[in-house]
Order: sequence, then structure tokens, then C-alpha cells
Amino acid sequence: MANINVNILGMKFNNPIFTAAGPGAKDGEMCIAAVNGGAGGLVTKTISVEAADVPRPCMANTNSGFLNTELWSELTKEQWIEKEYKKAKEAGVPMIVSMGYTSEQISQVAPLVKPYADAVELSTHYVGTDVTPMINALKAAKDALDCPVFLKMSPHTDIQKIAKAAEDAGADGLVMINSFGPCMAIDIETGLPIMGSKTGYGWLSGAPIRPLAIRNIFDASQVVNIPIIGVGGVTNGRDAAEMLMAGASAVQVCTEAILKGPKVYGKIAKELNDFLDKNGYKDVSEIVGLAHKKIKERNFRTTSMPAVVNNDVCIKCGVCRTSCVYDAITIDEKLVIDSEKCFGCGLCVTRCPKKALSISYR
Repeated sequence: MANINVNILGMKFNNPIFTAAGPGAKDGEMCIAAVNGGAGGLVTKTISVEAADVPRPCMANTNSGFLNTELWSELTKEQWIEKEYKKAKEAGVPMIVSMGYTSEQISQVAPLVKPYADAVELSTHYVGTDVTPMINALKAAKDALDCPVFLKMSPHTDIQKIAKAAEDAGADGLVMINSFGPCMAIDIETGLPIMGSKTGYGWLSGAPIRPLAIRNIFDASQVVNIPIIGVGGVTNGRDAAEMLMAGASAVQVCTEAILKGPKVYGKIAKELNDFLDKNGYKDVSEIVGLAHKKIKERNFRTTSMPAVVNNDVCIKCGVCRTSCVYDAITIDEKLVIDSEKCFGCGLCVTRCPKKALSISYR
């Protein structure tokens, strides 16, 4: 079996699949359940000066992704200090304490969590272009703590500028990305928004935001030398591998753990290990940032060859033919691709359930 242990800033994790700062780590008992379910590390639900007054309904699984109006912890900081962190520490894995949001709030909270935190994660949910609020929050935490401080970032169009500014200001690591929004869904039976907030808005998470997370991680990891923990849409081991290849050193799981329960962490870790074994990797570190290396090795080309089918694998299900807008695929005794009609768009390759199709470039 491949080695999936990771060491991030001196913290040793037996696998790179962590909880995220959300309902899956909402209290000490949930943290224990997560580690029993296979999580290699803990990130606790965000706390702030006051407990959150969460509008409800606050979570919904839609056909477009997972919506939520989750805020920070609905438990008081006093309950976390007196009970929840102590319970979570019993799990025996490194614990990253999440807190927010402004520099003033962090100045009050940071000294309280200091005895329990192996590291802290600062949640800012900031999407502006002026980095000052994030940097001030970071400095407040650094002034109060002597452990690593990670800055959790929302998706930005200029993520490299924001990430570099955080590193220059002293961030020990980055976490990306926060859920995306605001977004909205409406119950067409009632005509009312699904979320219980006054505006009806919520935040999108789960698999639909993974490409956005991948892009942010890929871009940021090109300009910083500090570790990045990826989060946003990891549902299985292959998703985790993709995020690591983009440049993350570990990943957090939130939505999938809400939907599938705490055993999903171990499932994802096993699937990641299986992927490494199948592809001949001896250590998970071998795939961290691999996409950067591969893209440098490839000469960018815009002209693709026609798709090629392996009929020994093809089951003639017809999925590729249905979605071929160029009418290049026919199925009789076997699947045939008309090389004159094939545009080389690549869609059939991604849709084939048996990976019987491939494409190359001139």
C-alpha cells in the first residue's frame, strides 16, 4: 500500500482527509465520530465572539448542489472552551481550530483557543479586492498565538494576488475555498426560497464547486511556498487526488460528510490509497502539484485527433452517440467513429462509463 501519511508544518496526519469547519465538526462528539470514521485530521466548526443565530431551514440538497445558510457555530465560545475542544482532543489527531471573522473578534477569541489548537484556521468569507481586512485578521491571530495560522479564502478572480499578500503578511498556510455565493433556489410547489434567510439566499457547496476550488488551488500554489489545504466538493478518492495534483497538501470534506455520514472520511482515504496503488505511486507526496509538472511537459495544442475506441472494452451503451453533436458515432456490431466528422471535442471520452474512448493531439 502507498504511504498516505502527511506532515504539514510539523503536524503529522495518518492521512490527508480532514473534516472541514462545518456541521461535520459541530462539537466534540462529532469530531470523535469523524476520526472514528477515518478522518486524518480535525478542523472544528468556526467560533466567534457570539454564538451564531442560524436562519432555518439552513441546509438543502438540490439538483444543482448543496445550499446552506450555515454561519459559524451555534454553540457559545464558552461551551467550546469548557467542553467541546477537550472532547475533540480525545480523538488523538492534530486539531485545527477555526475562528472568525474580523480582527477585533479574532483578538478576543484567539487567546481562548490557544491551549487547544495545534493550528488555527481563520475564516473571513471576504470577497473584496482590498486585502486589508484579511491581513488585519491574520495579524490579530499571529499576535495572540504561537501555532501555525491558516487563512481560509473565498474564491477570488485574482487569487494569486490575494494568496501572495497573505503569505507576505505571515500566513503559515492557506485553505481554499469557502462555499460560493450568494446563490438561490426556489421551491416551485410553494414559490418560496428554500433557504430560511431573510433574502432567501444561501451558499453553494459540494461537487459543483470543485472545479472552482481546483482552479484557485492551482493558481495560488504557483505563487506561494506555504502549504494549501483544499476544500470544496471532494466526494471520493479521485476527487481528493485531483485536488492534491492541483497543489494542495491535504483536503477537507464537508458536504459529503453531511450527506453520507462520518464513515465517508475513511472511504475517501481508502479510495485515494487505491488510486495511488493502481497507478504505481508509492507515496501521496508524489502527486502533490503534479498537474503543474504535467502542463509544463505538454506543448499546448488546439488541434485534436479524432477520438479512438477500444472495442474490447466498449459495451455499446450508446451514451457517447447520444451526446455527439457532430453525428460522428455509429453503433452496429461495434462502435465506429467517423474521423471526417469527429471534431475532437472530447466529450465522449469524459462520458464513457468504461473508459473505452481516448483522444490525442497533433
